[in-house]
Amino acid sequence: MESIEATASELLFYCRPGFEPDLIAELTERAANAGMAGYPRAKPDTGYVRFVPADGDLAGLAAALPLDGLIFARQRLLALHPLERLSREDRVTPILDQLQLTGLCFDSVWHECPDTNEGQSLVRLARALDRPLQAVLRKRGLLVPDAAGMRAHLFWSAGDRVQIAFSRPGERSEWPEGKLRLRTAPDAPSRSALKLEEAWHTFIPRAEWDTRLAEGMQAVDLGAAPGGWTWQLVRRGMYVHAVDNGPMDAALMATTQVEHHRQDAFTWTPPNPVHWLVCDIVDKPARVAARMADWLEAGWCREAVFNLKLPMKQRWQAARDCLQQVRKRLDAAGIPHALQARQLYHDREEITVHVRRLDA
Repeated sequence: MESIEATASELLFYCRPGFEPDLIAELTERAANAGMAGYPRAKPDTGYVRFVPADGDLAGLAAALPLDGLIFARQRLLALHPLERLSREDRVTPILDQLQLTGLCFDSVWHECPDTNEGQSLVRLARALDRPLQAVLRKRGLLVPDAAGMRAHLFWSAGDRVQIAFSRPGERSEWPEGKLRLRTAPDAPSRSALKLEEAWHTFIPRAEWDTRLAEGMQAVDLGAAPGGWTWQLVRRGMYVHAVDNGPMDAALMATTQVEHHRQDAFTWTPPNPVHWLVCDIVDKPARVAARMADWLEAGWCREAVFNLKLPMKQRWQAARDCLQQVRKRLDAAGIPHALQARQLYHDREEITVHVRRLDA
């Protein structure tokens, strides 16, 4: 059987619409740092980027750009050249023929569309084609139950245009279109609660929640009001120092698990070290990153999740510089750590960062 790398010709990335230039800047720089080169094929506000290896070495380019090392990518797939000008009378046959030519087998097929108004208008079409396509794929022996988790993705960017791509477990997002859709609980003080919940799903293996997000832990929420992130911590059974000059949600305070400190989040220090620090302050990203480094370096927290609000231009450069600032501070202090950053589905003009000290 052919490998994906031998069959595909380019990488396909999904992203938040409007962030294509930032993803391209990130991909280009990270590839160059690994001694690889690629060129983008993308249009503004479409929600995806095609990245083609400059020398044909798709395997090398893919190895240089793993999904879990990227900030602005929601999904990373190994893709074939798009099929275009599909006939309305028969869209299925060209797809079947291209899949047959790959020599690949897979155990699932996902139809996906860009995260745009135009993209979402294609969802009904994709659903209508799914059942007849899968039936024929099974008959041809391409869709099988034991394909080691190999998945085929059909990415519809227009009614007559689809790009076939493939992914393996551990190299992809397991959420359709790379988006974890969460619902706001009726008692959550704000929709921002979804950002912290998505961060936990993204950065912490579910099997470790009971030990790393454990009942009885202490936490700090800097810039807490009205309490969306504090609410998530309380819901996990934690006791929270909520630091903000603004008012906190009354129902949240009634839980008796929250102590409200009406002080400046950039100068307040905890009475004792805590496990978790969370922060969703609207301020310059470099200032927030520096304060997070203060906390981690001083040992005031073991793990931190914080958001960095990015400027309108050069967002990749701003994100990279802030993350390097945190890394350099911890490296200089001799503190082993793990750092990840991602623009989450529930983020907007920001990225979410997770840092964990590994010295205990």
